[in-house]
Amino acid sequence: MRAVGVADPFGLEKMVRPQLTNERERILKEAEANPHVYRLEVDPLTRATERLSLGALIDFAARKVIDVRVENTSFRGSELLLKNRAPSDAVALASRVSGQGSGANSIAAAQALEMAYGIAPPPLATIVRSLGAAAELLASHVRHLFLVAGPDYSEEVVAKTNPSLWIVAQQTAAAGTAFHGLRTIGEIMTELNVFTGQLYREAIQLTRTACEVASLVFGKYPHPSSIFPGGVGIEANRATFQSVLGRINQLVDYAKKVVAVWDDLVEFFYAADPRYRHVGETQSNFISTGLWDDPTGYNARFDKCNDWGERRMATPGVIVKGKLRTTKLAEISAGIEEFADHSFYSAWNGHPLKVDPLGVPLSPLHPWNKLTIPVPAASDWQNAYTWNTAPRWDREPMESGALARQWITAISGKLKNEFIHTTGSAGKDAGLEIDLPKFQLPATKVIWQVPERANAFERNRARAYHISYCSVVALTYLLKAFDALQRGETAMSTRFRVPQEAIGAGFWEDAQGALMHYVMIANGQIANYQIITASGWMSSPQDSFGVPGPYEKAILSTPLLEDFGQPEECTGIDLLRAVRSFDP
Repeated sequence: MRAVGVADPFGLEKMVRPQLTNERERILKEAEANPHVYRLEVDPLTRATERLSLGALIDFAARKVIDVRVENTSFRGSELLLKNRAPSDAVALASRVSGQGSGANSIAAAQALEMAYGIAPPPLATIVRSLGAAAELLASHVRHLFLVAGPDYSEEVVAKTNPSLWIVAQQTAAAGTAFHGLRTIGEIMTELNVFTGQLYREAIQLTRTACEVASLVFGKYPHPSSIFPGGVGIEANRATFQSVLGRINQLVDYAKKVVAVWDDLVEFFYAADPRYRHVGETQSNFISTGLWDDPTGYNARFDKCNDWGERRMATPGVIVKGKLRTTKLAEISAGIEEFADHSFYSAWNGHPLKVDPLGVPLSPLHPWNKLTIPVPAASDWQNAYTWNTAPRWDREPMESGALARQWITAISGKLKNEFIHTTGSAGKDAGLEIDLPKFQLPATKVIWQVPERANAFERNRARAYHISYCSVVALTYLLKAFDALQRGETAMSTRFRVPQEAIGAGFWEDAQGALMHYVMIANGQIANYQIITASGWMSSPQDSFGVPGPYEKAILSTPLLEDFGQPEECTGIDLLRAVRSFDP
């Protein structure tokens, strides 16, 4: 990384890319004089939250986005709420960062405190956390594919925005009929219609099933009440796990259907118009902290995090421009910086933590050194326009989520699981082979291949396969739970004392992607707490060098393939598919 053999590894002068800023200023000046350029505003950006809005300058004559801003319109202030509180408050408050990721944030906060306290939970508590985390991801992925992003591919939307495509869809046979029972692509699209479609209605029930599993093992869901440093506060007995088993069986069977639906949809769009491969396209820059710990290997120690991290059921790692850079959690952490040039935050001074616990230099912009200083202002395209900072790894924008998680796990080849196997190699035909056992439906093997490029369709396809991945991970931990009970290993907590001075970090993932929680304790209280969420990585604004974050880059890469005559007739569906594919 940059720190090797560099006198000032964190200086900005030599890293500035003025050509990007100059090019953007030139584009904006030309746009002012171009009668074909209009500004498209979408607020709210998604069906699930009002926090994000989109502003895009579009040259309708060229059918091209020439500039874009994705704005986070709400200030959460979680870091300020946590400051000067008792460390024990962190888990409950941090879970409020995200509803659908409340379990993941609770676990990340607990792990940050476990590192600071120097403790680790007993094996059964680690198993229960991982089982609940798998259920949470299952609920989120089903919700995304069929309730949030799925309607963008429904008959109601496609028939309106691309009538010619809808005609072809009705005449195109579906390859996965044996699994989903739908004869044509048109039938799949019809069953994705909001409220009336069978795929839509079925997803509501299966989302509930996954949330029931999370509730059984977390005590309450969302916002678990049972997770704390050193353990989980439920009675983990055979009756609880028997209740989980039937629901996991349903989810494994459902996974077989989901893969077939999304394989059929993705291949149809590619065949209908190859330009769909460029919708939401981004450079292959991925980050994952991994999740699902080995119950006999996780010890919460930073000096051992590379070992227990690589033993996770999803391998941590960073890919830059298609090349795997690391799978070590300590290196992932050391490479992080946050830039606030285009955010409603003031730059912070000071560099209290110059090295991490392993002695690796840290940037003044690293989360352990960051201070949250809000500066509210009106949105300004040229200056500050969002409540997100711009996290970067080795000064590169990073994508996270199911696609990143599977890509890194596949090419690293470190995963050891009886149901999931890596295939190929990092350079050729890398992928994942997932064995879905027989329950109500026959046993099935699904094979996910690392795609040629990251785009909207491959993100959705990866999530479809990740439902299979998560379902057998849940089954894996359920079997481990029964084994632990059989051996009489029933402990669910470890005693601890809150230190006067300590630091810690928690690395986990929710459905959107990587989570990092960083804590500094002084005088027995939280002196600083910083959270980087997956949406923080991906909806980030331009950084100090004029480089946009993944959402904005994906929109800039997207061609306008919608059927429309006049600019006012454009719904922006291609842009919406691009950004919604990240599960914002």
